[in-house]
Amino acid sequence: MYKIFSKEKAIFNGKHTLFIIAIVLLATIIFTNMLPADVSRYGAFSLAPAIFLIIYIFVTKRILEALILSSLIGFIMVSRPETMGSGTSWLSNTFSNFSDGLLGVMMDEDIAWLIIVCGLMGSIIALIEKSGGSYAFGEWISTKARSKKSSLLCTWFLGIIIFIDDYLNSLTVGSCMTTLTDKHRVPREFLSYIVDSTAAPLCVIIPISTWAVFCSRILETNGWAPDGEGLLYFIKTIPYNFYGWIAAAIVPLVIIGIIPIFGPMKEAFKRVEEGGALAPIGSEKIDIRAGKDSFVPANPKIANLFLPILVLVVSTIILDFNMQLGVVVTLGFMFVLYMWQGVMTAEDFTDVALDGLKNMIMPLLLMILAFLFADVNEQIHFTYYVITSATNFVTPELMPLIVFLALSVTEFITGTNWGMYIIALPIVIPLAQTLGADVTLAVSAVLSAGVFGSHVCFYSDATVITSSATGCNNFNHALTQAPYGLLAAVISAIFFLIAGFIVN
Repeated sequence: MYKIFSKEKAIFNGKHTLFIIAIVLLATIIFTNMLPADVSRYGAFSLAPAIFLIIYIFVTKRILEALILSSLIGFIMVSRPETMGSGTSWLSNTFSNFSDGLLGVMMDEDIAWLIIVCGLMGSIIALIEKSGGSYAFGEWISTKARSKKSSLLCTWFLGIIIFIDDYLNSLTVGSCMTTLTDKHRVPREFLSYIVDSTAAPLCVIIPISTWAVFCSRILETNGWAPDGEGLLYFIKTIPYNFYGWIAAAIVPLVIIGIIPIFGPMKEAFKRVEEGGALAPIGSEKIDIRAGKDSFVPANPKIANLFLPILVLVVSTIILDFNMQLGVVVTLGFMFVLYMWQGVMTAEDFTDVALDGLKNMIMPLLLMILAFLFADVNEQIHFTYYVITSATNFVTPELMPLIVFLALSVTEFITGTNWGMYIIALPIVIPLAQTLGADVTLAVSAVLSAGVFGSHVCFYSDATVITSSATGCNNFNHALTQAPYGLLAAVISAIFFLIAGFIVN
Protein backbone atom coordinates (compact mmCIF):
# COMPACT_ATOMS: atom_id res chain seq x y z
CA MET A 1 0.00 0.00 0.00
CA TYR A 2 2.85 2.41 0.80
CA LYS A 3 4.27 1.88 -2.71
CA ILE A 4 0.90 2.70 -4.23
CA PHE A 5 0.72 5.94 -2.26
CA SER A 6 4.34 6.82 -3.09
CA LYS A 7 3.68 6.35 -6.80
CA GLU A 8 0.56 8.48 -6.53
CA LYS A 9 2.59 11.27 -4.94
CA ALA A 10 5.25 11.16 -7.63
CA ILE A 11 2.98 10.96 -10.69
CA PHE A 12 -0.51 12.42 -10.65
CA ASN A 13 -2.47 9.94 -12.71
CA GLY A 14 -6.28 9.96 -12.91
CA LYS A 15 -6.62 6.17 -13.02
CA HIS A 16 -4.28 5.68 -10.06
CA THR A 17 -6.25 8.26 -8.08
CA LEU A 18 -9.60 6.58 -8.82
CA PHE A 19 -8.11 3.17 -7.98
CA ILE A 20 -6.85 4.36 -4.60
CA ILE A 21 -10.13 6.11 -3.74
CA ALA A 22 -12.14 3.02 -4.71
CA ILE A 23 -9.95 0.74 -2.56
CA VAL A 24 -10.17 3.10 0.41
CA LEU A 25 -13.95 3.47 0.27
CA LEU A 26 -14.57 -0.24 -0.32
CA ALA A 27 -12.25 -1.20 2.53
CA THR A 28 -14.08 1.26 4.80
CA ILE A 29 -17.45 -0.32 3.97
CA ILE A 30 -16.10 -3.81 4.72
CA PHE A 31 -14.42 -2.55 7.89
CA THR A 32 -17.59 -0.80 9.11
CA ASN A 33 -19.64 -3.97 8.59
CA MET A 34 -17.57 -5.53 11.35
CA LEU A 35 -18.27 -2.73 13.83
CA PRO A 36 -21.12 -2.51 16.37
CA ALA A 37 -24.39 -1.12 15.02
CA ASP A 38 -24.33 1.64 17.65
CA VAL A 39 -21.86 4.37 16.61
CA SER A 40 -21.27 5.35 20.23
CA ARG A 41 -19.71 1.89 20.81
CA TYR A 42 -17.02 2.23 18.12
CA GLY A 43 -14.37 2.87 20.76
CA ALA A 44 -10.83 2.71 19.37
CA PHE A 45 -12.21 2.24 15.85
CA SER A 46 -13.29 5.89 15.92
CA LEU A 47 -9.59 6.66 15.39
CA ALA A 48 -9.64 5.17 11.86
CA PRO A 49 -10.39 8.37 9.87
CA ALA A 50 -7.79 10.31 11.86
CA ILE A 51 -5.10 7.67 11.33
CA PHE A 52 -5.86 7.52 7.60
CA LEU A 53 -5.73 11.33 7.38
CA ILE A 54 -2.27 11.59 8.93
CA ILE A 55 -0.83 8.77 6.80
CA TYR A 56 -2.33 10.13 3.59
CA ILE A 57 -1.07 13.67 4.25
CA PHE A 58 2.48 12.53 4.93
CA VAL A 59 2.57 10.26 1.89
CA THR A 60 0.88 12.48 -0.71
CA LYS A 61 1.26 15.97 0.81
CA ARG A 62 -2.18 16.77 -0.64
CA ILE A 63 -4.19 18.10 2.29
CA LEU A 64 -7.44 19.04 0.53
CA GLU A 65 -7.73 15.55 -0.91
CA ALA A 66 -6.83 13.99 2.43
CA LEU A 67 -9.51 15.94 4.30
CA ILE A 68 -12.21 15.02 1.77
CA LEU A 69 -11.33 11.31 1.77
CA SER A 70 -11.02 11.13 5.55
CA SER A 71 -14.38 12.86 5.94
CA LEU A 72 -15.93 10.36 3.52
CA ILE A 73 -14.52 7.51 5.60
CA GLY A 74 -16.14 9.01 8.67
CA PHE A 75 -19.47 9.49 6.94
CA ILE A 76 -19.38 5.88 5.70
CA MET A 77 -18.95 4.83 9.33
CA VAL A 78 -22.07 6.72 10.42
CA SER A 79 -24.18 5.88 7.34
CA ARG A 80 -24.74 2.15 7.76
CA PRO A 81 -28.09 1.19 6.14
CA GLU A 82 -30.73 -0.76 8.05
CA THR A 83 -30.06 -3.78 5.82
CA MET A 84 -26.44 -4.86 6.28
CA GLY A 85 -24.42 -5.15 3.09
CA SER A 86 -26.77 -2.96 1.06
CA GLY A 87 -24.13 -1.14 -0.98
CA THR A 88 -26.55 1.11 -2.86
CA SER A 89 -28.26 2.26 0.33
CA TRP A 90 -24.91 2.74 2.02
CA LEU A 91 -23.64 4.89 -0.83
CA SER A 92 -26.82 6.93 -0.83
CA ASN A 93 -26.69 7.45 2.94
CA THR A 94 -23.02 8.39 2.83
CA PHE A 95 -23.33 11.11 0.22
CA SER A 96 -26.57 12.36 1.75
CA ASN A 97 -24.90 12.67 5.16
CA PHE A 98 -21.80 14.20 3.58
CA SER A 99 -23.95 16.80 1.85
CA ASP A 100 -25.94 17.49 5.02
CA GLY A 101 -22.71 17.76 7.02
CA LEU A 102 -21.24 20.23 4.55
CA LEU A 103 -24.43 22.28 4.58
CA GLY A 104 -24.46 22.22 8.38
CA VAL A 105 -20.87 23.45 8.52
CA MET A 106 -21.56 26.23 6.02
CA MET A 107 -24.64 27.34 7.99
CA ASP A 108 -22.79 27.29 11.30
CA GLU A 109 -22.46 30.74 12.85
CA ASP A 110 -18.75 30.24 13.57
CA ILE A 111 -18.04 29.34 9.94
CA ALA A 112 -20.05 32.30 8.69
CA TRP A 113 -18.02 34.50 11.04
CA LEU A 114 -14.79 32.97 9.80
CA ILE A 115 -15.71 33.49 6.13
CA ILE A 116 -16.70 37.12 6.71
CA VAL A 117 -13.74 38.04 8.92
CA CYS A 118 -11.02 36.20 6.99
CA GLY A 119 -12.46 37.17 3.61
CA LEU A 120 -12.65 40.85 4.51
CA MET A 121 -9.21 40.71 6.14
CA GLY A 122 -7.97 39.61 2.72
CA SER A 123 -9.66 42.72 1.30
CA ILE A 124 -8.03 44.95 3.93
CA ILE A 125 -4.57 43.58 3.18
CA ALA A 126 -5.03 43.98 -0.58
CA LEU A 127 -6.22 47.57 -0.10
CA ILE A 128 -3.28 48.42 2.15
CA GLU A 129 -0.88 47.08 -0.48
CA LYS A 130 -2.63 49.00 -3.27
CA SER A 131 -2.56 52.23 -1.25
CA GLY A 132 1.20 51.95 -0.81
CA GLY A 133 1.04 51.35 2.94
CA SER A 134 2.87 48.03 2.82
CA TYR A 135 5.55 49.40 0.49
CA ALA A 136 6.12 52.43 2.74
CA PHE A 137 6.36 50.22 5.81
CA GLY A 138 8.81 47.92 4.05
CA GLU A 139 11.02 50.86 3.10
CA TRP A 140 10.91 52.24 6.65
CA ILE A 141 11.53 48.97 8.47
CA SER A 142 14.43 48.12 6.14
CA THR A 143 16.28 51.17 7.49
CA LYS A 144 15.84 49.88 11.05
CA ALA A 145 16.41 46.17 10.49
CA ARG A 146 19.50 45.93 8.31
CA SER A 147 20.46 42.34 9.05
CA LYS A 148 18.75 38.98 8.89
CA LYS A 149 18.71 38.64 12.67
CA SER A 150 17.30 42.12 13.31
CA SER A 151 14.59 41.65 10.68
CA LEU A 152 13.48 38.43 12.37
CA LEU A 153 13.51 40.01 15.83
CA CYS A 154 11.39 42.87 14.42
CA THR A 155 8.94 40.26 13.11
CA TRP A 156 8.75 38.65 16.54
CA PHE A 157 8.28 42.01 18.28
CA LEU A 158 5.58 43.11 15.83
CA GLY A 159 3.79 39.82 16.48
CA ILE A 160 3.84 40.52 20.23
CA ILE A 161 2.31 43.99 20.00
CA ILE A 162 -0.53 42.91 17.65
CA PHE A 163 -2.11 40.63 20.21
CA ILE A 164 -5.79 41.42 19.85
CA ASP A 165 -6.54 38.41 17.61
CA ASP A 166 -4.53 35.57 16.10
CA TYR A 167 -6.00 36.04 12.61
CA LEU A 168 -5.23 39.75 12.67
CA ASN A 169 -1.76 38.99 13.99
CA SER A 170 -0.85 36.39 11.37
CA LEU A 171 -2.30 38.22 8.37
CA THR A 172 -0.86 41.60 9.34
CA VAL A 173 2.61 40.55 10.46
CA GLY A 174 3.00 37.97 7.70
CA SER A 175 2.03 40.32 4.89
CA CYS A 176 4.07 43.23 6.31
CA MET A 177 7.32 41.37 6.96
CA THR A 178 7.56 39.03 3.97
CA THR A 179 9.24 41.57 1.69
CA LEU A 180 11.86 42.48 4.29
CA THR A 181 12.74 38.91 5.24
CA ASP A 182 12.87 38.00 1.54
CA LYS A 183 15.58 40.64 1.08
CA HIS A 184 17.63 38.89 3.75
CA ARG A 185 17.04 35.47 2.16
CA VAL A 186 15.03 34.03 5.04
CA PRO A 187 13.18 30.81 4.16
CA ARG A 188 9.44 31.36 4.19
CA GLU A 189 9.11 28.38 6.53
CA PHE A 190 11.09 30.23 9.21
CA LEU A 191 9.09 33.42 8.76
CA SER A 192 5.90 31.37 9.07
CA TYR A 193 7.18 29.80 12.28
CA ILE A 194 7.86 33.19 13.87
CA VAL A 195 4.51 34.62 12.80
CA ASP A 196 2.54 31.57 13.95
CA SER A 197 4.34 31.46 17.30
CA THR A 198 3.29 35.00 18.21
CA ALA A 199 -0.37 34.59 17.19
CA ALA A 200 -2.46 32.08 19.17
CA PRO A 201 0.27 31.52 21.83
CA LEU A 202 0.10 35.23 22.71
CA CYS A 203 -3.70 35.48 22.51
CA VAL A 204 -4.13 32.77 25.16
CA ILE A 205 -1.93 34.58 27.72
CA ILE A 206 -3.24 38.13 27.24
CA PRO A 207 -6.61 39.11 28.78
CA ILE A 208 -7.32 41.75 26.09
CA SER A 209 -7.94 39.52 23.10
CA THR A 210 -10.75 37.79 21.23
CA TRP A 211 -9.52 34.52 22.73
CA ALA A 212 -9.96 35.89 26.26
CA VAL A 213 -13.53 36.94 25.51
CA PHE A 214 -14.43 33.58 23.93
CA CYS A 215 -12.85 31.50 26.68
CA SER A 216 -14.46 33.66 29.37
CA ARG A 217 -17.90 32.93 27.97
CA ILE A 218 -17.17 29.21 27.78
CA LEU A 219 -16.05 29.20 31.43
CA GLU A 220 -19.30 30.90 32.44
CA THR A 221 -21.42 28.56 30.30
CA ASN A 222 -19.87 25.51 31.99
CA GLY A 223 -20.58 26.78 35.47
CA TRP A 224 -17.04 27.26 36.73
CA ALA A 225 -17.08 31.05 36.51
CA PRO A 226 -20.11 32.98 37.83
CA ASP A 227 -22.01 35.08 35.29
CA GLY A 228 -20.07 38.23 34.45
CA GLU A 229 -16.84 36.98 36.01
CA GLY A 230 -15.56 34.81 33.17
CA LEU A 231 -12.70 37.16 32.36
CA LEU A 232 -11.50 37.15 35.96
CA TYR A 233 -11.40 33.35 35.89
CA PHE A 234 -9.61 33.39 32.53
CA ILE A 235 -6.96 35.67 34.05
CA LYS A 236 -6.42 33.02 36.75
CA THR A 237 -5.37 30.56 34.04
CA ILE A 238 -2.79 32.85 32.42
CA PRO A 239 0.18 31.93 34.68
CA TYR A 240 -0.49 28.25 33.95
CA ASN A 241 -0.96 28.54 30.16
CA PHE A 242 2.54 27.15 29.85
CA TYR A 243 2.53 26.39 26.13
CA GLY A 244 1.65 29.95 25.20
CA TRP A 245 4.48 31.42 27.28
CA ILE A 246 7.08 28.86 26.21
CA ALA A 247 6.24 28.81 22.48
CA ALA A 248 6.54 32.60 22.26
CA ALA A 249 9.73 32.67 24.36
CA ILE A 250 11.52 30.03 22.28
CA VAL A 251 11.33 32.16 19.11
CA PRO A 252 13.97 34.80 20.02
CA LEU A 253 16.21 32.04 21.38
CA VAL A 254 16.11 30.38 17.96
CA ILE A 255 16.66 33.69 16.15
CA ILE A 256 19.77 34.64 18.13
CA GLY A 257 21.15 31.09 17.94
CA ILE A 258 20.84 29.88 21.54
CA ILE A 259 18.52 27.15 20.24
CA PRO A 260 19.93 25.91 16.93
CA ILE A 261 18.10 25.46 13.64
CA PHE A 262 17.33 21.74 13.42
CA GLY A 263 15.05 19.19 11.83
CA PRO A 264 13.18 19.99 8.59
CA MET A 265 13.79 23.71 9.19
CA LYS A 266 17.51 23.10 8.69
CA GLU A 267 16.76 21.64 5.26
CA ALA A 268 14.77 24.77 4.38
CA PHE A 269 17.75 26.97 5.27
CA LYS A 270 20.04 24.71 3.27
CA ARG A 271 17.78 25.02 0.22
CA VAL A 272 17.91 28.81 0.35
CA GLU A 273 21.66 28.96 1.07
CA GLU A 274 22.27 26.85 -2.03
CA GLY A 275 20.38 29.35 -4.17
CA GLY A 276 16.99 27.67 -4.09
CA ALA A 277 13.60 29.32 -3.82
CA LEU A 278 12.62 31.14 -0.65
CA ALA A 279 9.23 29.40 -0.61
CA PRO A 280 8.75 25.63 -0.83
CA ILE A 281 7.10 24.05 -3.86
CA GLY A 282 3.34 24.59 -4.09
CA SER A 283 3.28 27.74 -1.98
CA GLU A 284 1.69 29.78 -4.75
CA LYS A 285 -1.57 27.88 -4.23
CA ILE A 286 -2.10 29.40 -0.80
CA ASP A 287 -0.08 32.65 -1.04
CA ILE A 288 -2.46 35.63 -0.94
CA ARG A 289 0.02 37.60 -3.05
CA ALA A 290 0.71 34.88 -5.64
CA GLY A 291 0.70 36.00 -9.27
CA LYS A 292 0.90 39.69 -8.45
CA ASP A 293 3.52 41.97 -9.91
CA SER A 294 5.44 44.14 -7.46
CA PHE A 295 3.69 47.49 -7.08
CA VAL A 296 5.53 50.75 -6.39
CA PRO A 297 3.06 53.58 -5.62
CA ALA A 298 3.78 57.17 -6.56
CA ASN A 299 3.55 58.58 -3.04
CA PRO A 300 3.60 55.75 -0.49
CA LYS A 301 2.56 56.65 3.06
CA ILE A 302 3.17 54.47 6.07
CA ALA A 303 0.00 55.91 7.62
CA ASN A 304 -1.99 53.98 5.02
CA LEU A 305 -0.96 50.82 6.86
CA PHE A 306 -0.89 51.91 10.49
CA LEU A 307 -4.14 53.91 10.55
CA PRO A 308 -6.34 51.03 9.27
CA ILE A 309 -4.67 48.57 11.67
CA LEU A 310 -5.12 51.02 14.56
CA VAL A 311 -8.78 51.53 13.67
CA LEU A 312 -9.26 47.76 13.43
CA VAL A 313 -7.74 47.13 16.87
CA VAL A 314 -9.52 50.03 18.61
CA SER A 315 -12.90 49.41 17.01
CA THR A 316 -12.73 45.69 17.84
CA ILE A 317 -12.04 46.49 21.51
CA ILE A 318 -14.70 49.20 21.73
CA LEU A 319 -17.31 47.00 20.05
CA ASP A 320 -17.04 44.36 22.77
CA PHE A 321 -14.22 42.48 20.99
CA ASN A 322 -16.44 41.86 17.98
CA MET A 323 -13.87 41.24 15.25
CA GLN A 324 -16.52 41.10 12.54
CA LEU A 325 -17.82 44.59 13.34
CA GLY A 326 -14.22 45.81 13.66
CA VAL A 327 -13.42 44.60 10.14
CA VAL A 328 -16.52 46.26 8.68
CA VAL A 329 -15.78 49.56 10.45
CA THR A 330 -12.18 49.42 9.21
CA LEU A 331 -13.22 48.92 5.59
CA GLY A 332 -15.51 51.95 5.88
CA PHE A 333 -12.68 53.99 7.35
CA MET A 334 -10.29 52.89 4.60
CA PHE A 335 -12.78 53.90 1.91
CA VAL A 336 -12.99 57.41 3.33
CA LEU A 337 -9.21 57.63 3.92
CA TYR A 338 -8.17 56.46 0.46
CA MET A 339 -10.87 58.41 -1.38
CA TRP A 340 -9.82 61.58 0.49
CA GLN A 341 -6.17 61.04 -0.47
CA GLY A 342 -7.11 60.21 -4.05
CA VAL A 343 -4.91 57.09 -4.09
CA MET A 344 -7.68 55.12 -5.79
CA THR A 345 -11.16 55.57 -7.21
CA ALA A 346 -14.30 54.00 -5.78
CA GLU A 347 -14.20 51.48 -8.62
CA ASP A 348 -10.57 50.65 -7.85
CA PHE A 349 -11.44 50.24 -4.17
CA THR A 350 -14.18 47.72 -5.01
CA ASP A 351 -12.03 45.80 -7.49
CA VAL A 352 -9.08 45.54 -5.08
CA ALA A 353 -11.36 44.52 -2.20
CA LEU A 354 -12.85 41.74 -4.34
CA ASP A 355 -9.38 40.57 -5.39
CA GLY A 356 -8.39 40.37 -1.72
CA LEU A 357 -11.52 38.39 -0.98
CA LYS A 358 -10.75 35.95 -3.81
CA ASN A 359 -7.21 35.50 -2.47
CA MET A 360 -8.70 33.96 0.69
CA ILE A 361 -10.74 31.29 -1.10
CA MET A 362 -8.11 28.54 -0.80
CA PRO A 363 -7.43 29.13 2.93
CA LEU A 364 -11.16 29.30 3.63
CA LEU A 365 -11.80 26.07 1.72
CA LEU A 366 -9.14 24.29 3.77
CA MET A 367 -10.70 25.50 7.02
CA ILE A 368 -14.23 24.54 5.95
CA LEU A 369 -13.07 21.00 5.13
CA ALA A 370 -11.22 20.85 8.46
CA PHE A 371 -14.46 21.76 10.25
CA LEU A 372 -16.32 19.13 8.22
CA PHE A 373 -13.77 16.51 9.26
CA ALA A 374 -14.07 17.64 12.87
CA ASP A 375 -17.87 17.38 12.62
CA VAL A 376 -17.86 13.77 11.45
CA ASN A 377 -15.25 12.93 14.09
CA GLU A 378 -17.71 14.10 16.72
CA GLN A 379 -20.41 11.91 15.19
CA ILE A 380 -18.22 8.83 15.67
CA HIS A 381 -17.29 10.05 19.17
CA PHE A 382 -13.57 10.47 18.46
CA THR A 383 -12.87 13.25 20.98
CA TYR A 384 -15.06 11.65 23.64
CA TYR A 385 -13.22 8.34 23.27
CA VAL A 386 -9.78 9.97 23.58
CA ILE A 387 -10.75 12.02 26.63
CA THR A 388 -12.53 9.21 28.46
CA SER A 389 -9.72 6.75 27.70
CA ALA A 390 -7.18 9.17 29.10
CA THR A 391 -9.22 9.80 32.25
CA ASN A 392 -8.90 6.13 33.23
CA PHE A 393 -5.40 7.01 34.43
CA VAL A 394 -6.30 10.33 36.07
CA THR A 395 -5.34 11.34 39.60
CA PRO A 396 -5.57 14.93 40.88
CA GLU A 397 -1.80 15.29 40.56
CA LEU A 398 -1.55 13.81 37.06
CA MET A 399 -4.71 15.37 35.67
CA PRO A 400 -3.09 18.53 34.16
CA LEU A 401 -0.45 16.47 32.34
CA ILE A 402 -2.91 13.83 31.07
CA VAL A 403 -5.42 16.45 29.92
CA PHE A 404 -2.69 18.38 28.10
CA LEU A 405 -1.35 15.28 26.32
CA ALA A 406 -4.74 13.78 25.41
CA LEU A 407 -6.26 17.00 24.12
CA SER A 408 -3.09 17.92 22.23
CA VAL A 409 -3.59 14.74 20.21
CA THR A 410 -7.27 15.43 19.54
CA GLU A 411 -6.57 19.03 18.58
CA PHE A 412 -3.76 17.98 16.24
CA ILE A 413 -6.25 15.68 14.51
CA THR A 414 -9.28 17.98 14.39
CA GLY A 415 -7.49 21.33 14.02
CA THR A 416 -10.31 23.37 15.59
CA ASN A 417 -9.05 24.85 18.86
CA TRP A 418 -12.19 26.78 19.87
CA GLY A 419 -14.34 23.84 18.81
CA MET A 420 -12.27 21.55 21.00
CA TYR A 421 -12.72 23.90 23.97
CA ILE A 422 -16.51 23.69 23.57
CA ILE A 423 -16.35 19.88 23.68
CA ALA A 424 -13.60 19.32 26.25
CA LEU A 425 -14.29 21.90 28.97
CA PRO A 426 -17.73 20.46 29.89
CA ILE A 427 -15.94 17.15 30.52
CA VAL A 428 -12.74 18.40 32.16
CA ILE A 429 -14.24 20.96 34.58
CA PRO A 430 -16.67 18.58 36.37
CA LEU A 431 -14.05 15.81 36.33
CA ALA A 432 -11.55 18.10 38.07
CA GLN A 433 -14.18 19.12 40.63
CA THR A 434 -15.10 15.48 41.28
CA LEU A 435 -11.47 14.42 41.73
CA GLY A 436 -10.67 17.43 43.89
CA ALA A 437 -8.06 18.59 41.39
CA ASP A 438 -7.24 22.25 40.88
CA VAL A 439 -9.74 23.45 38.26
CA THR A 440 -7.66 26.45 37.22
CA LEU A 441 -4.73 24.21 36.34
CA ALA A 442 -6.97 21.72 34.52
CA VAL A 443 -8.58 24.48 32.43
CA SER A 444 -5.12 25.87 31.65
CA ALA A 445 -4.09 22.44 30.37
CA VAL A 446 -7.10 22.45 28.02
CA LEU A 447 -6.26 25.93 26.73
CA SER A 448 -2.59 25.08 26.22
CA ALA A 449 -3.47 21.84 24.42
CA GLY A 450 -5.71 23.75 22.03
CA VAL A 451 -2.89 26.13 21.12
CA PHE A 452 -0.27 23.40 20.73
CA GLY A 453 -2.42 21.04 18.68
CA SER A 454 -3.54 23.85 16.38
CA HIS A 455 0.03 25.15 16.18
CA VAL A 456 1.44 21.97 14.65
CA CYS A 457 -1.65 20.78 12.71
CA PHE A 458 -1.30 20.79 8.91
CA TYR A 459 -4.77 22.20 8.25
CA SER A 460 -5.76 24.16 11.37
CA ASP A 461 -6.95 27.73 10.96
CA ALA A 462 -3.74 28.99 12.58
CA THR A 463 -1.53 27.08 10.12
CA VAL A 464 -3.59 27.96 7.05
CA ILE A 465 -3.93 31.68 7.82
CA THR A 466 -0.22 32.00 8.59
CA SER A 467 0.73 30.11 5.44
CA SER A 468 -1.46 32.32 3.26
CA ALA A 469 -0.01 35.50 4.78
CA THR A 470 3.62 34.44 4.49
CA GLY A 471 3.34 32.58 1.18
CA CYS A 472 4.47 29.20 2.49
CA ASN A 473 2.94 25.82 1.67
CA ASN A 474 0.98 24.85 4.81
CA PHE A 475 2.34 21.29 4.76
CA ASN A 476 5.94 22.57 4.84
CA HIS A 477 5.05 25.24 7.38
CA ALA A 478 3.58 22.71 9.81
CA LEU A 479 6.33 20.15 9.18
CA THR A 480 9.21 22.59 9.82
CA GLN A 481 7.46 24.18 12.79
CA ALA A 482 6.57 20.89 14.47
CA PRO A 483 9.98 20.22 16.13
CA TYR A 484 9.91 23.62 17.83
CA GLY A 485 6.28 23.13 18.80
CA LEU A 486 7.14 19.70 20.21
CA LEU A 487 10.05 21.21 22.14
CA ALA A 488 7.70 23.77 23.71
CA ALA A 489 5.15 21.01 24.37
CA VAL A 490 7.68 18.78 26.15
CA ILE A 491 8.73 21.66 28.40
CA SER A 492 5.07 22.51 28.99
CA ALA A 493 4.30 18.90 29.89
CA ILE A 494 7.08 18.95 32.48
CA PHE A 495 5.64 22.17 33.95
CA PHE A 496 2.14 20.67 34.08
CA LEU A 497 3.52 17.58 35.81
CA ILE A 498 5.35 19.65 38.43
CA ALA A 499 2.44 22.04 38.90
CA GLY A 500 0.05 19.12 39.34
CA PHE A 501 1.95 17.94 42.43
CA ILE A 502 2.59 21.43 43.80
CA VAL A 503 -0.86 23.00 43.35
CA ASN A 504 -3.09 19.97 44.10
